[in-house]
Amino acid sequence: MKAKKTWTIVLAIVLAILLGGCIYLDSLMPIITGYAAKNLASAVFVSGREQADVEALDLNFSFIKFNHNRVDYDAKTVTSRFLWRKATAVCRDGYGVTLLRGKKAAELAAEKYPLPEMPALDDPLAAGDSALVARLEPIARAFVDEQAYNGTPFAFVVLHRGTVAAERYRAGITAEMPLLSWSMAKSVTNALVGIMAGDGLVDINAPMDIPEWQDDARKEITLNDLMQMQSGLEWNEDYGNRSDVNLMLHREKDMGLFALSKPLLYKPGTHWYYSSGSSNIVMRYLRSRFASDTEFLRYLRERLFTPLSICHARFEPDLSGTPVGSSYLYMTARDFARFGELFLEDGCVGGERILPEGWVDYTVTPASDSQGEYGAFFWLNRGGRCPDVPADMFSCNGHDGQQIYIIPSKNLVVVILGYSPKPDHVIDFNALLRDIIAAL
Repeated sequence: MKAKKTWTIVLAIVLAILLGGCIYLDSLMPIITGYAAKNLASAVFVSGREQADVEALDLNFSFIKFNHNRVDYDAKTVTSRFLWRKATAVCRDGYGVTLLRGKKAAELAAEKYPLPEMPALDDPLAAGDSALVARLEPIARAFVDEQAYNGTPFAFVVLHRGTVAAERYRAGITAEMPLLSWSMAKSVTNALVGIMAGDGLVDINAPMDIPEWQDDARKEITLNDLMQMQSGLEWNEDYGNRSDVNLMLHREKDMGLFALSKPLLYKPGTHWYYSSGSSNIVMRYLRSRFASDTEFLRYLRERLFTPLSICHARFEPDLSGTPVGSSYLYMTARDFARFGELFLEDGCVGGERILPEGWVDYTVTPASDSQGEYGAFFWLNRGGRCPDVPADMFSCNGHDGQQIYIIPSKNLVVVILGYSPKPDHVIDFNALLRDIIAAL
């Protein structure tokens, strides 16, 4: 009788553990299926990559690799299924890919707002000095073909004095292929804030008139607090679990609203910690300054992308229609290089000022609590992240190894796009940059 009671208790415990595990796993499903559907759809329909290549490389980790993915080339959708859950993402011409949370692709297509075509623009980047190109060619070959600096590089571009000193692509990747920015999109959001500040549309140091914040201490948060990652809002940026960033990107229809709904933990401007939610609050706020999505996107194109001769950009929106300022920008490697050159040239292109005077200086001013490592949506080398590289370097950093390095003292911009999914595959950026500088 006693043994039977013991086995009953053990069985009850085992069932409780199994039930709890299933409930937790179910809570992860939007992340597991959403990550696969969104990223595969963007890679196939925006970048033009092959499904098998994306699944073998980009999606070959953790639970993500167990999804069954179905690509519908006619409807431009990807449906990813894992166990009892599935997610679908749709690509709309001109907009890129959006996860369909509770909507059908046809419903989202019906909401499509008019968007002017990106103009065909000439690439202004000229070939660099032949001797320098020859010196950098072995580094480019070693980095991309031989993976001598680790990681799985897709694209590599070096600009020196505004000309192309090195350029190389992995097999299957082309110069015309838009590739994912991940968090480098935050730095592009920085540029948009700067342009709007210069036009008098926003004030980065004034409290933001966000309705949800007006009845509590959050009303004191400024754009500057958000851009320096010192908003004080609660946030969990852990990519390996059911964190705020994963829920925001793969479950939420309005990502900025999700992030701005977080409670205040610290006084704004006093405590630094990385938050992708901050950049989506910023982008949502910028969008609110315009009467329509069309007007906002036209402004983004005409005031930022067109002056940089960027015609391949896809700043993908969430279901609310707002571009995902934290993560989802697709541009070519040369597009990203031209963006880096904008900051190298103090916000000017061909003598035309794009960013307001002093904006780049503001961008590289360290956030008060960042130990010199972070400015305004840009990373800084003043904290010694790359010890063999000049301290004036600043950079756009993205998940899995996406980088734009800007080194004013060397008149240098280095773009790296690729995939580095595991700790032992992390690219040795310090060694790579050290070798590039030595070749100059």
